Amino acid sequence: MKQRIITGVVAGVLFLGLCVVGGIWYPALIMLMALVGYYEFAKMSTGAPFRAEAWIGYAGVAYLTFPWHIWNLEFPIPPMHAAWLLLLLLLTATVLTKNEINIKQASLLFLGAAYVGLGFYYISISRETPDGQGLFWTFLLLLSIWGSDAGAYFTGKAFGKNKLWPAISPNKTIEGAVGGILIAVLIALGFSFAAPELVNPLQAMLIGFAASVVGQMGDLIQSAYKRIYGIKDSGSILPGHGGILDRCDSWLAVFPFVHILFLLPY
Repeated sequence: MKQRIITGVVAGVLFLGLCVVGGIWYPALIMLMALVGYYEFAKMSTGAPFRAEAWIGYAGVAYLTFPWHIWNLEFPIPPMHAAWLLLLLLLTATVLTKNEINIKQASLLFLGAAYVGLGFYYISISRETPDGQGLFWTFLLLLSIWGSDAGAYFTGKAFGKNKLWPAISPNKTIEGAVGGILIAVLIALGFSFAAPELVNPLQAMLIGFAASVVGQMGDLIQSAYKRIYGIKDSGSILPGHGGILDRCDSWLAVFPFVHILFLLPY
């Protein structure tokens, strides 16, 4: 527990500090986290994170999370087009290697690159919203997610009786999930009261609700594929916490989702 607390405090201060500083530092951190996250996914799913075909995925993740905007550059190829080209390259690799790289490996590597690359892409651009208030929106989402996690944990401990999805995550309860939703909505409403000119109460409630529900689903998704591979953590880069994917599972689901619903300026 001591190690977990120390790691959490140090990592949290570093992440939030660079988020506040912005500039090149925050997107560079996001890109690094994305590459480590993809490494964890490739190692877990294929057992060979540095084989030639995996490097196609690394290139895709790096492209999606590269801070083009720092130099006032647009994406040379739009992210969705880049994702399709990544898919084509991996499928082409199955042909050129005469199925030495098979369709299963290609599919898993594409899944990982899209999941990690697009997830961290949306995390990065949330800091650079057109209204110039990216720090506000990023903190709103992060605190709603973290509040949901804490609310679900403590509510579940105090009142949890009915299992939420025991086949995937045996410790989660319906009561905890509801508690997480309520806390996330209250936190988001607090942002609305503090800055009503940026986010109205209804929008805040929708953001808080989405952050909790989709964030909890992101957590369950991570638990589901770790259970398939029989592992507890996706990595060990964060002592006491596991890997990047373990800590960012909710983020990777929430940040893209709120953009897709146009709940943030884009």
